[in-house]
Amino acid sequence: MAASKWEQRLEMKRRGKDRFFRDHFQSPISPEMREGFEGLRYYPLDPSLSFELEIQEHDEKELLRVQATHGGHRDLLRWGEFRFAVGERRFTLQAYRTDPYSERLFVPFRDATSGSETYPLGRYLDLEPETHRKGDGRWVLDFNEAYNPWCEYSDDYVCPFAPEENWLDIPIKAGEKRFGHGEAPT
Repeated sequence: MAASKWEQRLEMKRRGKDRFFRDHFQSPISPEMREGFEGLRYYPLDPSLSFELEIQEHDEKELLRVQATHGGHRDLLRWGEFRFAVGERRFTLQAYRTDPYSERLFVPFRDATSGSETYPLGRYLDLEPETHRKGDGRWVLDFNEAYNPWCEYSDDYVCPFAPEENWLDIPIKAGEKRFGHGEAPT
């Protein structure tokens, strides 16, 4: 059976990221690691973990200061929330803006795979209005696009932790897995 456009797009995105990590001078992995780099590890694509959702925009946008690696902090503007179900259970994830003048939404989260199969401090979803907002105003929240912060690959980066309000107590077996080179930076 032929792959769907959704599958083709995600596989192409994954191959492009692997090429970037292996070949680009701005790759977050060291030149030594690039020599034997065979690609990032991913869960198999799972269409049941891709949602088209309305954002429940907050009337008052609250600035949230979250802890970041290396003892730093990052400010996130709490913009709205997505409500969705996995199986019989309902969940809410907060969506933030890192720039109040951009329409891009940032959704950091942790789940039951964090620390074992995935990065301990959480993974990220970036929702770009051009590619993730539908014509009817709904957004595509696709956990198959979940990625590790660059702190997973190098101690040279400072990355915000997933806020506790975005911790899910179920496993989200979609997106990037652990890189597998040791413990998380502190």
